[in-house]
Amino acid sequence: MSKKLLIVSIIIFSFAISFSAVRIKDISEFRGARDNQLFGIGLVTGLNGSGDSGNISSEMLSNMMANLGLETDSKLNSKNTAVVMVFANIPAFYKPGMKLDVTVTAVGDAKSIENGYLIQTPLQGADKRVYAVAQGSVITGGTDVKTSSNQQKKYKISGSIPQGAIVENEIPTQLVNEDTVTINLKNPDLSTASRVSRAINVTFSNKISKAIDASSIKINVPAVFEDDLISFLAMIEDVEVQPDNKAKIIINEKTGSIIFGGNVKVADTTTSYGNFVLSIKNGQVNGSPATIDNVISALKAAGAVPQDLIAIIQNLSAGNFIYADLVVM
Repeated sequence: MSKKLLIVSIIIFSFAISFSAVRIKDISEFRGARDNQLFGIGLVTGLNGSGDSGNISSEMLSNMMANLGLETDSKLNSKNTAVVMVFANIPAFYKPGMKLDVTVTAVGDAKSIENGYLIQTPLQGADKRVYAVAQGSVITGGTDVKTSSNQQKKYKISGSIPQGAIVENEIPTQLVNEDTVTINLKNPDLSTASRVSRAINVTFSNKISKAIDASSIKINVPAVFEDDLISFLAMIEDVEVQPDNKAKIIINEKTGSIIFGGNVKVADTTTSYGNFVLSIKNGQVNGSPATIDNVISALKAAGAVPQDLIAIIQNLSAGNFIYADLVVM
């Protein structure tokens, strides 16, 4: 598709700024219950000559064999192994025996780790403690077929091992602090934080929560739930609230899309662009409220093509006539 055709076929999405009610569970997390990153350094073997050309992998293999009680007279020089970094995320509340997905990436000059096998590798947290052990066949994904632009070429020095790590130790989790729990909003917003606090108080018919800032809401644990914290937290998660959000317009010329909130307001102004004159007076455009949705509709009705719309929106934003953040990608 040519660049001109891509611009002409631009897609415009409109969404309302006000969202319907959602569960607190879907917009927040309890403080103290979060994912933790794990990492380790390991060795992938079985690479059929596509491994590292240096000595590090050979030294690691020799040391591993020595740890198993096998003595070697000299270093094992082989390009069938590669030193790799191993990564995984461990969610809160994961117990020993549960499994994690693993990402494996080559450290040295290996040409490919495809079809290799990761030898048992301890995975540490930031505190240097081992929380999981990874091992298994490496999958690089992608395709070698070059007949379709929709298929991604294989990137052979990075791969994954689905369910390739076994949890050995649980990450310590502390949800309650002085008889209170705190929830953190995924998208900090003062209005949303206030609404969450009010919704919790209404649900429990008691003022047990208070918004601390734009992201945190502190909740007192009622005495009746002191011995049943999980039920209390589950009830908090199920409380519904209508989140707020900043007005925003997103323009992406590469993909041919404009995303905007239908209720984004536009100030009174007169804008001239090419053969188009946009006039907004007393908060009205063509007899309708001056929202970005109605402005674009009026311009399209006058024959404006997508590149005209993009230029006019950018000019309005530059002049501070649009009450929204403009993001150009």
